[in-house]
Amino acid sequence: MKKMLRTLLLSACLAFSLPAAHAAGGGMTPLPDPAQLQLASVHALVAPLNPGTPIYTKFADRPVPIASVTKVMTAMVVLDSGLPLDEWLPIVEREDDPPKNAFSRIRLGSEARRGDLLRITLMSSENLAAYVLARHHPGGRDAFVAAMNEKARELGMEQTRFVDPSGLWPENHASATDLLKMVRAAYGYPEIREMSTGSNQRVHFRNPRYSLDFGNTNALVHSSRWNVGLSKTGYLTESGRCLVMIAEVGGEPMVMVLLDSFGTRTPLGDAGRIRRWLETGSSGAVAGAALDYERSRTAALAGVGAVGQP
Repeated sequence: MKKMLRTLLLSACLAFSLPAAHAAGGGMTPLPDPAQLQLASVHALVAPLNPGTPIYTKFADRPVPIASVTKVMTAMVVLDSGLPLDEWLPIVEREDDPPKNAFSRIRLGSEARRGDLLRITLMSSENLAAYVLARHHPGGRDAFVAAMNEKARELGMEQTRFVDPSGLWPENHASATDLLKMVRAAYGYPEIREMSTGSNQRVHFRNPRYSLDFGNTNALVHSSRWNVGLSKTGYLTESGRCLVMIAEVGGEPMVMVLLDSFGTRTPLGDAGRIRRWLETGSSGAVAGAALDYERSRTAALAGVGAVGQP
């Protein structure tokens, strides 16, 4: 029943979202020239929120590491379980051995509400919170990861594989095309929209009692110039800097998938270039270091699909 309600909600949200190519009154306006969009991200996709053809793609069908973008799927599996968000969960020690730094400020043995753990998983990319959510899933972590992969299959994500709920393993792979499907589905969850776009949150723990402040890893949610409807960042050495986001451009919600770029703020710069391209037809240039990184990474992909073609 909950899945059916979320499907209906997603359909209602999308029904009010017109493609960027449609002008008021049902007429058509030309899409901007893909050749005029220069991005620092190696893999990219831009599409209207409502189902339809992407208006820009760049190596979008190649599965690559997605780092903490994984946590969007983690959130959907938690919410699909129907487990109460106000339930207090013990913060358990990891039983796996992540290949990357999994430092957390959360104290082992304390307790937090499932909803708070979900919020900081999405908003602050808290890795231990994601792990605890999976451990307290019926059947434990392995059953949770299996549910992530089953959800991906349901969404038609044919180039996707999950091996952990946090994104610390570079074996978590997806293509930009698959992530478009995931983000569109995630938009049907009001909790994901609200939690992923919050600016700051103080979370209260118990046994022992203490509080921690968390912020959003996407600086654009703090900006009055952006209306962000869903957001998730990610980073591993293997994945580069990643960002999936839904944001209004010209009054229309647009999905942006940006994978493998250089520097903390480079995906944010790409988001700005996409908006400028949609609004003016030209994106502007990419900074030197980020452009050098993009060129070195794309050199190995030469000849693999067309760049910038819808």
